[in-house]
Amino acid sequence: MSVADNLNEIHARIENTCSKIGRNPNEIQIIAVTKYVDINRAKEALSTGISHLGENRNEGLNEKYTAIGSEAKWHFIGTLQTRKVKDIIGIADYIHSLDRLSLAKEISKRADNKIDCFIQVNTSGEESKHGMAPDEVLPFVKELETFPYINVAGLMTMAPHTDDTGVLRQSFRRLRELGEEVRALHLPYAPCKELSMGMSNDFEIAIEEGATFIRIGSALVG
Repeated sequence: MSVADNLNEIHARIENTCSKIGRNPNEIQIIAVTKYVDINRAKEALSTGISHLGENRNEGLNEKYTAIGSEAKWHFIGTLQTRKVKDIIGIADYIHSLDRLSLAKEISKRADNKIDCFIQVNTSGEESKHGMAPDEVLPFVKELETFPYINVAGLMTMAPHTDDTGVLRQSFRRLRELGEEVRALHLPYAPCKELSMGMSNDFEIAIEEGATFIRIGSALVG
């Protein structure tokens, strides 16, 4: 199917979900996750009006940025090794995987303007998942005050691979609660207004729990 057809279906699902809970569908930004598709498919996504593209490897991000440039807003959504920061600074508009001080230091060292970062949180407690534990988030945010080029745009999580909607909901709800706790600190470098959560198989539950960015790959671009 074309990206446009897939997008129409996703928009319908978003609108249906938002109507049930009284949210405005315009609050939801779709990130087209293009890591498994070629440049032409990524360009097709842009032609539908999508402006946010997500890549999880620096090689993929650089390849597509070379072809597409600043026509898109670029999200780095994968695990980020400290030594790879230099390869994405100046390209990624958003980094979704800030989870340790050493990474914050490297981003600040390499950046020459503020970078919108999402703190990655392991809300499910799975050992296979990256991200910090929920109780580490507030102390970590306070430590980021010394890094002038870090802007904590929001929090990010990956829910467990399960059909148990209760487990999914709890994972997303915990992130929303943490976001509220960070906002309550009223830190100028950590507005934390965004929640990056929900993928092709669970984005409706994520929206119900407050997602503002959903990361859609297979259901949108294949």
